[in-house]
Amino acid sequence: MNKSVKIQYLKRKEIDILKWDNCISNSSNGLIYGYSFYLDNMSGNWDALVMNDYEAVMPLTWNKKYTIQYIYQPFLTAQLGVFGNNLTAGIVQSFLKSIPQQFKYWDFYLNHKNVYDISDFLIYQRSNFTLDLNMSYDEIYSRYRENTRRNIKKSLQAGCVAEKGFDAEEVIQLAIQQMRMQSKETEENISRFRNLYKILSQKGLATTYGIFSARKELLASCVFFFSHNRAYYILVGNHPNGKTIGASHALIDAFIKDNAGQKLILDFEGSDIRNLAFFYSSFGATEEKYAAIKVNHLPFFLRWLKK
Repeated sequence: MNKSVKIQYLKRKEIDILKWDNCISNSSNGLIYGYSFYLDNMSGNWDALVMNDYEAVMPLTWNKKYTIQYIYQPFLTAQLGVFGNNLTAGIVQSFLKSIPQQFKYWDFYLNHKNVYDISDFLIYQRSNFTLDLNMSYDEIYSRYRENTRRNIKKSLQAGCVAEKGFDAEEVIQLAIQQMRMQSKETEENISRFRNLYKILSQKGLATTYGIFSARKELLASCVFFFSHNRAYYILVGNHPNGKTIGASHALIDAFIKDNAGQKLILDFEGSDIRNLAFFYSSFGATEEKYAAIKVNHLPFFLRWLKK
């Protein structure tokens, strides 16, 4: 890497937010998760590494337990890592080597342009699925799996209808029910998301989609966020009654139908879970790998806690 390159560690209060957000906006790999307002809302704490005059940046989202600081991946924040232009393995490596030693444990995701073999670090890959909507709806629909088309028709035959722009709290409540079954829901995380949604909704960068039964029961729903020509399938709330009539398939199809022909990528935000990967790919979505990392510098008597 060029000797003139300087990477500095800045605490949140020291960051020039205008320059930071401008970097995220103009980065070839920019994502909504990197914006300051997203990090402020979804992360307990965050500091950053900044290259030169905000030519490339890396948020460090952290928390503290037993007086030990650790870097973690915040709720509903799929990818972070190094954002910028003309990134290389050397640049990403330099950022990783610049993470202060005060962070004794790392378990976080980088992004789809940080996938490199880097010496001194064990970088592994995770799977995302994305669908390019910049073609006609008929062309996209022709790439659906036959089972997906059957489920969409089943939903229509059951009298279900698609709606958008309704109160996000309806999605949130359904999502909470699902997350409680998986032990993933916390009041703090949900509160953070509510605040973030308000901000993005006011900016015109968020909306809701839902499939309602003939009796006006919400069966499948989602909050979508928008940035960098991407639509993020960010928070999903599904009712058990919609599972057998293809409500989730109808929801994705309704969004695609409304947005086909636009320069827009539908970002499903995962998944390494086989069933979800099959569901996303059934619409013609393709796999997009992104990077992740774990580092354990905990004292030896604590390392067993994070094995």
